[in-house]
Amino acid sequence: MSIALMIVQLLCALFLIVVIMLQSGKNSGLGGSFGQSQTGFGAAAKSKTWDAKFARMTKWVALAFVLLTLVLFLLPKNQTATATTTDQIESSELADY
Repeated sequence: MSIALMIVQLLCALFLIVVIMLQSGKNSGLGGSFGQSQTGFGAAAKSKTWDAKFARMTKWVALAFVLLTLVLFLLPKNQTATATTTDQIESSELADY
């Protein structure tokens, strides 16, 4: 189960990186790096709606990432470790005395 949660957390982290990179900053965002220009009234309105969607997605994905991190931290570890051979030898030597 913890492996599946780790995979989901990894996907969540990658998605969070992508969503943050796609948001426009104060200047022009990642779109300006690729030569996209936002001219006209339609482009400005469209960017505002996409920015709002990306902001909402960022909040929810970040919350999911934090919750997954806490769950993975609090998940009990596998306690099936057996005694090593040196522990077994020491216990058998003590039993001989």
